[in-house]
Amino acid sequence: MIIAGAFAGTVALGIGLGFWASSDDSGPAGSAQQPPSAGRSAAAPSASHGQSPTPTPTRSYALSKAPRTIPAVRSHTAARGPGWRPVRGERVVVDDADLADEGRLIAGELGLTYAGEKNDVRAGDVRLALNDGAGANPESYTMTVRGGRVNISGPTDAGVFYGTRTLKQEVHGGGTAPEGIVRDQPAKAVRGFMLDIARKHFTAGWIEDRVRELGDLKFNQLGLHFSDDQGFRIESDTHPEIVSRQHLTKAEVKRIVDLAAGRHITVVPEIDSPGHLGAVIAAHPELQLRNAQGVAASGAVDISKPAAANIVDDLLNEYAGLFPGSQWNLGGDEYRALMVSNPAASYPQLAAAAVNKYGSGGTVSDLTTGWLNDRADTIRAHGRTMRVWNDGFFRGTSVQPAKDLQVAYWTGKEYGARQPVEYLSAGRKVINYNDEFLYYVLGQPNRFFYPTGQRIYEQWTPLVVRGTQAVPSRYDGQILGGSFAVWCDLAGSQTQDQVAAGIRMPLRATVQKLWDPGRPGLSWTQFKALAGKLG
Repeated sequence: MIIAGAFAGTVALGIGLGFWASSDDSGPAGSAQQPPSAGRSAAAPSASHGQSPTPTPTRSYALSKAPRTIPAVRSHTAARGPGWRPVRGERVVVDDADLADEGRLIAGELGLTYAGEKNDVRAGDVRLALNDGAGANPESYTMTVRGGRVNISGPTDAGVFYGTRTLKQEVHGGGTAPEGIVRDQPAKAVRGFMLDIARKHFTAGWIEDRVRELGDLKFNQLGLHFSDDQGFRIESDTHPEIVSRQHLTKAEVKRIVDLAAGRHITVVPEIDSPGHLGAVIAAHPELQLRNAQGVAASGAVDISKPAAANIVDDLLNEYAGLFPGSQWNLGGDEYRALMVSNPAASYPQLAAAAVNKYGSGGTVSDLTTGWLNDRADTIRAHGRTMRVWNDGFFRGTSVQPAKDLQVAYWTGKEYGARQPVEYLSAGRKVINYNDEFLYYVLGQPNRFFYPTGQRIYEQWTPLVVRGTQAVPSRYDGQILGGSFAVWCDLAGSQTQDQVAAGIRMPLRATVQKLWDPGRPGLSWTQFKALAGKLG
């Protein structure tokens, strides 16, 4: 029997995308089905008898609707057709060996067969391709659903990967990828999640689960803050004496880094200094910063001592090999010597070291800025791009922070309390960690409150860097993106499973606003329901 019409080899009708001539839709999903009204009876003539086939009515389809995904796609061109749904045994093929990882992943997730590089075309194929895309956003992609097949292309494998995430969500949310063309790209290049594993130990398996979740949501950075006053949480060969009992082995970290790389997520490590080094000081008390009365400054090393710089540089050089990504966080926040009214009087040894290094006008702020610049030199030698917390940039110093340091802006509570525009007008690039919206601080100390997805979704955009007020839109190009952050100040306040549940909707709201900072098309109630449907 020859099936008339233009639908031979196409997939079954998807939910809400068309209709049959009757209510019978019992054929296998993804098969080329004939409307029951055109069905052949037992006495129907066959081509073997030399007679023409009986014409069948043209099947009708409503215009497709844009897929419902998180984050929402930026553009969808509707079309009439049945869409596509996976059928076991159908193929995922690639046109370039560089897409093998993306091909194998989506094939496994949708129950398809990964067939590698193929030039032939078959019904039901999902084809992944690289295109020239000169000048295009490297994370952009185009997904075309037509003729019972899916084609996903992009200028890089990252873009193609994001296309596969859209396809996965379409299938999980409605069973069928709608007919038409999706053209999609992120508004912001930095879409991050930062996790404090120093104050609270998180298992490798839990972190791997978050990596998979982040990848499906099109996040592209995972920050790991693994050194602080309460713990140092990754195995060390150069200084094993500083490592906490509960920690990740280097083998576990490598698995996390590799899993993240397969999902186009860069792991951004942070060894915060010269403050927040309590775990290092516990093993090396001689490095503790003390004031003129001999009182210890919590978590701070004495930066007038060369040994303090040596141990931090040892660690930076060691972990640069474990974290091969292009990004690094140098920390630099809350150095106790600069959180007093008169640093020179309180810490005369630092004041003396500043004068010795920078001349009679040298200050404790100059010495601290010089410390960060020296650590930046250590990491720059490994080819990294570096960020520093905004309170690591000090006003009025003769020593200027290195020009290539990005500002990780988290708070307006810092000593000196400078507005974001002060950094932006100086030409700095900024990553938005706004603590009023994006800080999930365990136990809610110091007037922190667990952020809600609804508040992020309805009130925050990447331009809202501090508090609730947006910076002028002319600075939009300097704001690279943002990062949701989990800090474990009161580590026992939640289990790691409670953390996962608590950040679920805030993560989804954050990435929606980083992918498309415009007003969302769905209400919060609709968005939350969609998140439940997608899983």
